[in-house]
Amino acid sequence: MKERIYTLFTKTAVAISLLSLLAMSGCQSLPSYQSGYKKIENAKQAQVWAGEIIPMLNEVNIACVGTYHCEITQIDNISIISSDTHKPVNPALLVSMASTNGKPYAKLSKAEQAQVQAKVSPLTDNKSIKIIPLTASAMPNLTNYYASVKPIKREVHINFYPENNVGYVERFALIDEFKEQGTYVLQAYRQKLAENNDSLLDSASPTPLCIDLLKDKVLKRRFCKQPDVESEGEFVELALANEANKNNKRD
Repeated sequence: MKERIYTLFTKTAVAISLLSLLAMSGCQSLPSYQSGYKKIENAKQAQVWAGEIIPMLNEVNIACVGTYHCEITQIDNISIISSDTHKPVNPALLVSMASTNGKPYAKLSKAEQAQVQAKVSPLTDNKSIKIIPLTASAMPNLTNYYASVKPIKREVHINFYPENNVGYVERFALIDEFKEQGTYVLQAYRQKLAENNDSLLDSASPTPLCIDLLKDKVLKRRFCKQPDVESEGEFVELALANEANKNNKRD
């Protein structure tokens, strides 16, 4: 099994909206989590999937997208999704969101949104975690989950699967100031190389894997895998120009 472990420690807050994420200019998206939708043969299973990330008052949602499959394996010292079974380590943390009858949460009336909120038990303290089934994965028989936690500084570990192969996993970890309620998404994609790169070795190698951290559609941080010897193939955080960052809000 090819496994690579990358650990990053930094401080800036970040987040994202999941359903409206689009590939950024200069970036090549990997298969979207939406390509993982498959025919739902079991109506009961359809009721389990939330289908979208539901914002909850005074809570932070954390999700990942961009590769064939991805999973949050750990938040702080609590195991979330098992790397072996690809299912929640502690089933007691699983929560099914209230049905919106197929209507996007954002288009519900305030009264309807309040009803959805009331049907879900709130987190009791900073150590409480909810795991919510989101959609079917692009990999057969797997499910995409997202997690909900209280808004404080967190250490998050995620497994990304760039290929349709559970044997090839890219491990990524970061510490971030998840202090504002909202939806934080870690999105993986392939960075396009310069067109004038004539190196046969470079052209034969896969384009670098990058991971963006967004909060409610706004790009906050970016990490890209560095192939040079000095970085030893690790993810390195890239500086974001202030003006470019302002223009990176995703519709």
